[in-house]
Amino acid sequence: MRFYDFEIVIEKEPEDPGYFAYSPSLPGCFSNGLTIEEARRGIREAIQQHISVLQAHGRAVPQHERLVYVEALSVGVPA
Repeated sequence: MRFYDFEIVIEKEPEDPGYFAYSPSLPGCFSNGLTIEEARRGIREAIQQHISVLQAHGRAVPQHERLVYVEALSVGVPA
C-alpha cells in the first residue's frame, strides 16, 4: 500500500448545519458532513477515489504542490 499526504480544509457551511471539506491540491475533490468528523471521513474517501481515477488514467498524484498553512491572526484597527 502506498500512502500520500494532502492538506485538507474543513469549513463551516454558511447556510447549512454541516461542514464542507476539500483539498487545495486536488481541485474539484470535495466532500461534506454534518460534523467535522463526517466531513473528514468523506474527504478521505473522495481523495482515495480521486487518486484511483488519476492512476487509472496514468496521471501523477500531486504531492506538496500547494502547501497550505492556516493560522489565526489578530489585527488591531484604531477605533
